[in-house]
Amino acid sequence: MRRLLLALPFALLPLAVAQAHDDHDEAHGTLPAHEHGVARLNVGLDGNTLELALESPAMNLVGFEHMPGSDADKAKVEAVRKQLEQPLKLFGLASAAGCKEDQQELESPLFGDDPAAKHDDDDDDDHDDAHAHAHEHQHSEIHAHYQLTCANPAKLTQVDLSPLYKAYPQTQKINVQLVGPNGQKGFASTPGNAVVSF
Repeated sequence: MRRLLLALPFALLPLAVAQAHDDHDEAHGTLPAHEHGVARLNVGLDGNTLELALESPAMNLVGFEHMPGSDADKAKVEAVRKQLEQPLKLFGLASAAGCKEDQQELESPLFGDDPAAKHDDDDDDDHDDAHAHAHEHQHSEIHAHYQLTCANPAKLTQVDLSPLYKAYPQTQKINVQLVGPNGQKGFASTPGNAVVSF
């Protein structure tokens, strides 16, 4: 699944910097690594395979970034994880394209050691260090990677991010990097401009 997604950030970084940067970052020429209200989405359509990789500060999705301690915090994290497990409800895809989910991977320090949220068997010491680092700096992120197979990929001309914005109203902008049959482009999506075309 990572074959296409790993190439996207490197291939499209100049486009994303040129088209989707904030004024604050203009002088530095870089995208912010962690900015509340802003998420990143890589979209790749290769043949009949659609890949989506969402990276967001946890604040945008759950409303906080600390490790969940209270029952209310734990319930909120679990609810968001369950939402993220249903990409076809978060990303508006043309039904005529016939896209079905094949794989998904959800990662965040907030998800803890839940095997459903983490598929790779990382070294436990590294995992503990990541938890300690996330807790210490309170800058937790949530990463969601999806691979879908589309029966009629020619019918997939756009991805509507409106359901994602509706589900997570604290997300105000999504910097999209897209590779599809018409080439590659960077796009700054907002709730009022939520449709990304291939």
